[in-house]
Amino acid sequence: MINRINNITVNVDCQHCGESYPVQVVPEQYSQWKQGIYIQDAMPQLSPDDRELLMSRTCTACWDEMFGPEDDE
Repeated sequence: MINRINNITVNVDCQHCGESYPVQVVPEQYSQWKQGIYIQDAMPQLSPDDRELLMSRTCTACWDEMFGPEDDE
């Protein structure tokens, strides 16, 4: 279980709409990702949307506008 007391907030500005989104991360996991560990391995507790926001600086709304919503088939 992730200890939320030690989490930090990373504010990510979407590069498309300019909105700012806070993402709660564990500092050690964030550091591992920045050092090259795949984000899904370093921060598995984050939603796919939050991981995408961190990687591409693209919020879910802008992603959906560009590529359409994910199809759950």
